[in-house]
Amino acid sequence: MKRKGGATSGLRSLPMGTRIVTLFCCALALMIALVPLIWLLISSFKEDPLAQPGFQLPRALYFGGYLSTFRDLHVLRFFGNSMLISIVSVAVSVLMISMSAYVVARIPFRGKGVVRLLLSTTLFIPATALTYPVYDLINRLGLYNTRSGLILVYACSGIAVSFFVIQNYYAAVPVEIEDAARIDGCGYVRTWRSIVFPIARPGILTAAVLAFLSNWNEYYWASLLLIDRRKMTVPGLLSTFTTSFRTNYNGLFSAMVVIILPPILLYVILHKFFIEALSGGAVKG
Repeated sequence: MKRKGGATSGLRSLPMGTRIVTLFCCALALMIALVPLIWLLISSFKEDPLAQPGFQLPRALYFGGYLSTFRDLHVLRFFGNSMLISIVSVAVSVLMISMSAYVVARIPFRGKGVVRLLLSTTLFIPATALTYPVYDLINRLGLYNTRSGLILVYACSGIAVSFFVIQNYYAAVPVEIEDAARIDGCGYVRTWRSIVFPIARPGILTAAVLAFLSNWNEYYWASLLLIDRRKMTVPGLLSTFTTSFRTNYNGLFSAMVVIILPPILLYVILHKFFIEALSGGAVKG
């Protein structure tokens, strides 16, 4: 309650023109985010969305697309594949990054700037530029058309973003807390495990959520490395509604609504940590 009051009083203290611009920008951002979702939801209940385009309400609610998604396409199998691949890849990457980011943030060593530079450059390399090297590596490892191969790719693909999110959060942890732990006899590993990790949990969870959403929605690597339909992830479900001759828009829109529900639920559950990590440091005082 205090946080809401503080935010409200802070907004009211701004000049009138600034308040109007701020509220307009917030309303515009909200509209840009919600309008496509509302359009998608309405269209998913139309038997023929092309016959009733736009925001026209359906003449009668049609659930054929949803029934086809769950009954005929076995969407739960796709969900299971995506959950398994996304959760395992996130766990592996966040575990590695949370420890390595602490080393870079706290322990002095030669070449630290080079490490940051190399990680930064990976943010600007498109996935298509890595197609052949990754494809060849997965083949050589015998992981082509396996969930393990896709998990390996996902665990490595989002390292840079997660690294900088977690490292910035570590930087906000007062060094005095760690110094006190070392005076009590804790080494770097025990200090990280017992002191820093619990404090930095919101930042680590934020990196995990961002990585999960990226993996859940990713289609390029999944379509390239998996050819067995039984192993395909959720985005692969959408391709079943499109052929060379016809697109089932009702089924496509219904499947899209089903696909975006888990990320929304994930944010609803973890939004407290997400907002805390993005709005300030680990320790305030």
